[in-house]
Amino acid sequence: MRVVAYLVREAFSNIRINRTTTLIAVATTAFTLACFGVFLLLYLNLRGVISSLQDDIQVVLYLDDGLPAQQVSDLQQRLKTEPGIASLAYVSKDQAVADFRAQFPSEAHLLQGLGENPLPASFVVTLGPRFRSSESIKRLADRMKDIPGVAQIQYSREWVENLATVIGYVELAAIAVGAILSAASVTIIASIIRLTLYARRDEIEIMHLIGATGAFIRIPYLLEGAVLGALGGLLSLALLRGGFEFFKLQLGAPGRLLGISSGFSFFPDHISLLMVLVGLLLGFTGSGVSLLRFGRAKA
Repeated sequence: MRVVAYLVREAFSNIRINRTTTLIAVATTAFTLACFGVFLLLYLNLRGVISSLQDDIQVVLYLDDGLPAQQVSDLQQRLKTEPGIASLAYVSKDQAVADFRAQFPSEAHLLQGLGENPLPASFVVTLGPRFRSSESIKRLADRMKDIPGVAQIQYSREWVENLATVIGYVELAAIAVGAILSAASVTIIASIIRLTLYARRDEIEIMHLIGATGAFIRIPYLLEGAVLGALGGLLSLALLRGGFEFFKLQLGAPGRLLGISSGFSFFPDHISLLMVLVGLLLGFTGSGVSLLRFGRAKA
């Protein structure tokens, strides 16, 4: 127990003595994680918005005119057996006219001179959560178009595919930026720990001579890097939270009116904890890299 207390005390002593380098390491880690956090925050909120939009995705199956009632019933039963369909609603020709007049009252006069109802009956299909990707919708539409009695299938194909493309680009950007900034953070923390090692190389040599093991010497520096990284993670969360609240404040009344600000949310608790753990891991890795290079330099 006394050994553990000594190792922890040494780690915090190094942090206290090297205040300037400590601030640089913490600020660097915070900046790294904050930059990555901006992309992650954008990605999570964008996924939430897209998920809510995907809830509204529907596939409309327009039926042939004059389709017998029995065939309509058979078609409905067949559609209910499709695994991707969560629910469906039948819209008769008369209901289609009523819906058109309710949605476009200023255009209702267009139907008056046509005599016979030109709007077809249809089935409005709502998809299950696992079947709302562009590929799943396309496969479903391809199966449905060959069913007898189905005249046309309509869904916002380009819109669905564009949503998937946007998510993909944000994911790639977050991964690329995270990888580059993480490497930069590890490099800077490693350099800072290496400076500490060189400053105390005589002390380290004496510890070797009196029989201290390599692990006993290295652990305080590994702990120091981990603490610096964790502090950087906490600072990055504070910066992100402040920026997030400022952004929502700037949206103000227009954002609330459009329902935009209510759709934005900060990291959940487990993501916030993960950010701190990532900072800790970056600091620990940086210390490990520094100790490895320092050992090779001595050899």
